[in-house]
Amino acid sequence: MSLSLSRRGTERLISWLVHRMESLSQGEVVSTSSMGTFPKRVKIVEVGPRDGLQNEKNIVPTPVKIKLIDMLSEAGLPVIEATSFVSPKWVPQMADHSEVLKGIQKFPGINYPVLTPNMKGFQEAVSAGAKEVSIFGAASELFTRKNVNCSIDESFQRFDGIMQAAQAASIPVRGYVSCALGCPYEGKVSPAKVAEVAKKLYSMGCYEISLGDTIGVGTPGLMKDMLTAVMREVPVAALAVHCHDTYGQALANTLVALQMGVSVVDSSVAGLGGCPYAKGASGNLATEDLVYMLTGLGIQTGVNLQKLLEAGDFICQALNRKTSSKVAQATCKL
Repeated sequence: MSLSLSRRGTERLISWLVHRMESLSQGEVVSTSSMGTFPKRVKIVEVGPRDGLQNEKNIVPTPVKIKLIDMLSEAGLPVIEATSFVSPKWVPQMADHSEVLKGIQKFPGINYPVLTPNMKGFQEAVSAGAKEVSIFGAASELFTRKNVNCSIDESFQRFDGIMQAAQAASIPVRGYVSCALGCPYEGKVSPAKVAEVAKKLYSMGCYEISLGDTIGVGTPGLMKDMLTAVMREVPVAALAVHCHDTYGQALANTLVALQMGVSVVDSSVAGLGGCPYAKGASGNLATEDLVYMLTGLGIQTGVNLQKLLEAGDFICQALNRKTSSKVAQATCKL
């Protein structure tokens, strides 16, 4: 089948699926009332260009990264994590961070945060035009020592300088908490510890805290227990979830979070990414699958699924790999 025919067929299929879900959405919302109240709108934070690509063995050309971000912008994603201002020595894939941030189109109403693990990274990010940054903490002592070579308390001391500089420059800061549902070194992680770390980040001035199932071992029960503990310390409006799909639980865990009032979800186009410390890790929750589920629940995202699928197809071709998105796989077969 030619590419043009395949694309037309896919467009017709997606159009039918969206129309079908829209026609069912009112009835579905009623039928799911026993599951809990869902937010009317969910903000999707697309992490593919950073979290999805950072562990790729082969260096992705800068123009490819820029085109991917531009395609994701065209799909209507409200937040796209563009890159990471980390030392090229540790993450060679992100060595072109300044070029990427300067090269992308800045769509009105879309935020392009970048990861800044230290003060040097923060200063470089601001020089490159960053308007929002993220810092990375963890709920596991061993993971923190292995990942950034310091204790959890020491990691917060490092964040102090970034927070002060960001506040002085009126730059919003987002906080990540890794290992919120399990650690590759410590195993189980206490919900109380996750709550403690999240509270510290929030108290420091992070406007939003993303709780990450870094190795994808979480289940809906663990997600509920963890969120219950965190919500005692941090307002639910300031929380996001970041689920990996190693054990196929990402959508289920996200659904529990939505039921509990969380309205911000991190995901990665084509399911790109995965923790390098997790054996068999299969990547992040695929943005395509998340959008499909949310649309079926009548929850607004503002994302064009067809354009999102095209972005996923583009980056998978560039990486010479198959998509991890079930929706993309299904529409391709059909």
